[in-house]
Amino acid sequence: MSMTITEKIIAAHAGREKVEPGELVNVKIDLALSNDITAPGAIQEFAKIGVDEVFDRDKVVIVPDHFTPNRDIKSAEQAKLVREFAHAQRLTNYFEIGQMGIEHALLPELGLVLPGDLVIGADSHTCTYGGLGAFSTGMGSTDLAAAMATGETWLRVPSSIKIIIDGQLQPWVTGKDIILFIIGQIGVDGALYQAMEFKGTTIDSLSMDSRFSICNMAIEAGGKNGIIAADETTRTYVSERSTRAYTPFVSDEGAEYERVLKYNAEDIGLQVAFPPLPSNAKEINSVGDVVIDQVVIGSCTNGRIEDLRIAAKILADKKVASGIRLIIIPATQAIYKQAMNEGLFNIFIDAGGAVSTPTCGPCLGGHMGVLASGERALATTNRNFVGRMGHKDSEVYLAGPAVAAATALAGKIAKP
Repeated sequence: MSMTITEKIIAAHAGREKVEPGELVNVKIDLALSNDITAPGAIQEFAKIGVDEVFDRDKVVIVPDHFTPNRDIKSAEQAKLVREFAHAQRLTNYFEIGQMGIEHALLPELGLVLPGDLVIGADSHTCTYGGLGAFSTGMGSTDLAAAMATGETWLRVPSSIKIIIDGQLQPWVTGKDIILFIIGQIGVDGALYQAMEFKGTTIDSLSMDSRFSICNMAIEAGGKNGIIAADETTRTYVSERSTRAYTPFVSDEGAEYERVLKYNAEDIGLQVAFPPLPSNAKEINSVGDVVIDQVVIGSCTNGRIEDLRIAAKILADKKVASGIRLIIIPATQAIYKQAMNEGLFNIFIDAGGAVSTPTCGPCLGGHMGVLASGERALATTNRNFVGRMGHKDSEVYLAGPAVAAATALAGKIAKP
């Protein structure tokens, strides 16, 4: 009867005592999420089902964050469609401009996801919530439409990989470096349709912000989900944000894993992922001379307060290199306000950076930092595929906030 944390959460939501990898199961969901890109398709499919109302107006969440504030007429029309649906359905958790943030930072911040929850979203980085000890995964708009109507979805139970990291991290190294390192070790398909379970003394010592960063990029290794069991750090985080009861799960001692990977934290240096894949990760000392045109600090991976504080510490009383465009995007309105009140905006602006309202914009080549042919960006985002941030002949390098800030000062990829 031994199970992993992922298997336990799925079993609980399937009304089963036990599930095994490979089984197809029907599960009840705690939350169904979409955004201004994926919600329109889900809304259109929802209309075809023939039901009048979503299964629970408290459990269907829409966050317009990708092309908002609207970049053009088409995105404005999409946002209008989403807005009208949310109002017609009287959705409790629809977040308009001024309240919204980048969805995968906003939902944990508002206490909408808790340990032991099962969350689906029409966005691949829905796996972020594994940082809370929840099972969360992305799926398509059609599947989401069915879930909005029924409150259920189907899953194939994934097998699990246990990733153990012990020891003390090097200076400036955060969760982003850890996950880039791991993806570099196992490849973009190294955890294909598997649960990536992170454990060890290093993981135990991480902030929630770093835990979210790690689980956010599980999908970049092909993972079905990333997950970290809830502990005292998690409980403190959620107690400040929600009074809803929750049931945390932990893996059994005898649980079976597809494989177990062990790493020493001391061996994980600051990472840079070269284009065109997140798996093309290199330690900062072996990067070489790579000139950069633009630096972006933000996204659902690294737009939290910990990231902004790290960047500000490096940028304080300095100026960005000539010709560098530094764009900083706090992930939510609350993070924006906190950073502003802490004086971080003064540091960013005095250094020559531009601060944006929360948006996914540049990460997907939408707006607020699209690249021209031949340009290079170093970003704290999560993907660096060909054309990801603009022109197909542009390049994106991925790193954490410390390397990003140092790069903005140097004009080329640099360590702090």
